[in-house]
Amino acid sequence: MTDDLATPDPDDAGGDLTRVVSDWVYLPDIAERYAIPLSRVRRHIADRELLTHRVGPNRALAVPAAFLGAAGPLPELKGTFTVLADGGMNDVEIIRWLHTPDPTLPVGDTPLDALRLGHKTEVRRRAQALAF
Repeated sequence: MTDDLATPDPDDAGGDLTRVVSDWVYLPDIAERYAIPLSRVRRHIADRELLTHRVGPNRALAVPAAFLGAAGPLPELKGTFTVLADGGMNDVEIIRWLHTPDPTLPVGDTPLDALRLGHKTEVRRRAQALAF
């Protein structure tokens, strides 16, 4: 595994992100889950369809389980990642924001829940507003 696929974690002191995201899937497990080569999982990461973070005792690359759908990465994520990154968030901040409860959302507890429930426009509108 090359380090260029890893999410930098300078803002994740004390493992804060792993407290927000409780369920992680390691890259080989993603490949097995979708019956695809590990290189294709790495391509999803390089194409920013998935974001990773180093977790566990070996600090292995993993993806939040909620980023994965029945057939692969949730398609709504890539554009949402782009909007948040364009607003100045790094990958750790993006993962944290998507998993942080927001009681003002019309559905779901978190922006990620709202995305999964079909409220992509509302989530991206909020993401754009963060940039201002």
